[in-house]
Amino acid sequence: MTTHSSNELRERGQTARNEIPEELHSKYSLRICYRFLNSGLFFRAKNIACYLASRSEVDTSLIFERAWRAKKRIYVPIIEKHGQMRFVQIKRNTRLERNHFGIWEPVSGTDISSTELDVVVTPLVAFDEKLNRIGMGGGYFDRYFSFLKSNQQWLKPKLVGFAFECQKIEKIAPNHWDIPLYRVLTERN
Repeated sequence: MTTHSSNELRERGQTARNEIPEELHSKYSLRICYRFLNSGLFFRAKNIACYLASRSEVDTSLIFERAWRAKKRIYVPIIEKHGQMRFVQIKRNTRLERNHFGIWEPVSGTDISSTELDVVVTPLVAFDEKLNRIGMGGGYFDRYFSFLKSNQQWLKPKLVGFAFECQKIEKIAPNHWDIPLYRVLTERN
């Protein structure tokens, strides 16, 4: 079996995601969001973290609307200098600006500790059936949630990847620092 580098797998996943026609992208995004919204993960959560979709990522806007309506607190990642990340609460009227990667982030907001989050909707470029993920390559999520790998006592947050089925890869060889996902939701599962 040929092993592929993370960069090759990342490129394959991005290409597959980018080739989804716009009407199917919207339909599949809604299906993935409804799967999450109808799950116990959403119902039981008080503090939810979710990415603001950019480019061809699964559109998560419905998650924000439903979380606000259900009076749940929802947080988004902010990428900081020196490879760090934090999560800040977002409300309907939160002012957003694009960061140096072109990703929307709140200008201000209340931070939350990683261990206070119940569930984290995680972006990804590729995944496999063993719940390994490949992200954009910055390692932000793996660093921020590294405590999940080293300490078995943590039952939360649950990292839930949102992806299209076409991003599924036969096998990802994880690095020792990679944090596996709790679950991956696609338009098919």
